[in-house]
Amino acid sequence: MSEPTPSVPDFSGYTLPPDALLGRVIALTGASDGLGRALAVAAARAGAEVILMGRAVKRLEVVEREIQALGRHPATLAPLDLEKALAGDYDQIANAIEQRYGRLDGLVHAAALPGALAPIEHYDVPTWCRLLHVNLTAPFALTQVLLRALRAAPDGSVVFASCAQAVRPEPWWGAYAVSKAGLDALALTLAEELEGQPALRVNLVDPGPMRTRLRRAAYPSADLSPLPPPEAVVAPFLWLLSGASRGCNGRRLTPRLDAPDSSR
Repeated sequence: MSEPTPSVPDFSGYTLPPDALLGRVIALTGASDGLGRALAVAAARAGAEVILMGRAVKRLEVVEREIQALGRHPATLAPLDLEKALAGDYDQIANAIEQRYGRLDGLVHAAALPGALAPIEHYDVPTWCRLLHVNLTAPFALTQVLLRALRAAPDGSVVFASCAQAVRPEPWWGAYAVSKAGLDALALTLAEELEGQPALRVNLVDPGPMRTRLRRAAYPSADLSPLPPPEAVVAPFLWLLSGASRGCNGRRLTPRLDAPDSSR
């Protein structure tokens, strides 16, 4: 008998209950900056033991110190360059997580490369291949090797960060849009394959445009001040990582788009 699907809260006024992630081990890609950093700090504040994945070790150490200052569980650094990592690198991280924790309660895919805004006709082929690898193939490989640790958790959750271009293609977004559409398909395919396994779920969140370095790279001359910082959009991710979302599988949450006062 499958578990009832929980109601998705109104995230415009949602506050995660204190210690909602207490005792949970959560790994995050892209944890050195932007959405990944904001999620790592918020998850640690909610009681989780976080595993920080990223290629910029010095920036990961800054996030580690920020979490340490919270007086919560110390973070674990797991340097991983999604562009250059080989099979052995993924296996090493999976083995280390299993040996240290025996399980993984949550995995968040927040890392992404924006690439260049250019028409398909003139899109640089090496850049195309690089973005599809970092934004799609690497998350697939990492998820695959971590499934055993996720299955060992009593309530495992995988969350993929999506975007509008994944479902509403726009001109010039090229490899980024294609890679994100593929990521959506990857997440929903895995969710279907895990249907009937209530201890493990897979979902997506499109947090909308944010004031991040990724956005700045895509729009170098735009005024980003009206956009929210990443810290303002973490609620749906945290809810999906918490026990409150148990039974929620194969959903694509778009909290800002669904909000009554949304301007998107």
